[in-house]
This record gives sequence, C-alpha cells and structure tokens, in this order.
Amino acid sequence: MAEKKAKKAEVVKEAKITEKKLRAVGGSDPWEILMYPHLAEKSMKMVEAENKLVFMVRRNARKGQIKDAIEQAFNVKVTKVNFEITMAGQKKAYVKLSPEFSASDIATRMGMV
Repeated sequence: MAEKKAKKAEVVKEAKITEKKLRAVGGSDPWEILMYPHLAEKSMKMVEAENKLVFMVRRNARKGQIKDAIEQAFNVKVTKVNFEITMAGQKKAYVKLSPEFSASDIATRMGMV
C-alpha cells in the first residue's frame, strides 16, 4: 500500500515539474506545446471548409497556452480552441482562426496541402 502512495506522489510531483516547465517555456518556443499537425482527411476538410487547424499538442497544455502558441508560431489571431483526448491518450487541438486569416495558407506554408 505504501508503494502505491509513493508511486502516486512521484507521478504528481513529475506532473507539477512538467507543468512549471511548460509555463516557463510557453512564452519562448511554441513548439514546446505544439507537437505536430494532424494530417487526416477529416482535418484537411476542416482546414478548407471551417478555417480550422488541427494539431497534436502536449497532454498537459491548456487552451490558453495552445492559443498563445498558435498565435506566436504563425502570426494569426485565434478565435476558439477545442480539444479532445484520443483513445491513444494524446491531446488533439482544434484551432479556429479569425476570418481575416486563412487556415489554407498556413497549411500550405507548412507543407500539409
């Protein structure tokens, strides 16, 4: 029983350390939060039809951090951020851009399209 408590405390401590690192790094390098763009057919449809980008992000990243990372990385204005936790345990962020910016342009610049 004591071993379980020790393991749980260790996991919580690691999570806190990682969260502190993310907060500290969040302003400097957006790619610490953004892992890679999601390139499925559904994601590409969202880019064209809904002006949304889809990224796989760090599991412990928050909506505000994701928004700041996208705005900093691509010099755009983000309207809304939604996310889901996939069955594999990864976090997928759906980022809606404001109408004056085009998700298609950013996807082309990144080589997605």
